[in-house]
Amino acid sequence: MITKKELEQQILELKMDYMNLQGDMEKLEQTGHAGSVAQAQQRLECMEKQLAELNKQLAELS
Repeated sequence: MITKKELEQQILELKMDYMNLQGDMEKLEQTGHAGSVAQAQQRLECMEKQLAELNKQLAELS
């Protein structure tokens, strides 16, 4: 079973990845790479779902 500390670490890493991807998306939008922006948006949505699941697991451990 995963520990609370491990869950917190996974959440922190995912949040950092999320923020980095948002920054990358802004650069892609500015340079006119619409296809890449759409892919990045899909990845953000997936990451949001992962964060929700990890937070749910963390709440259950608390």
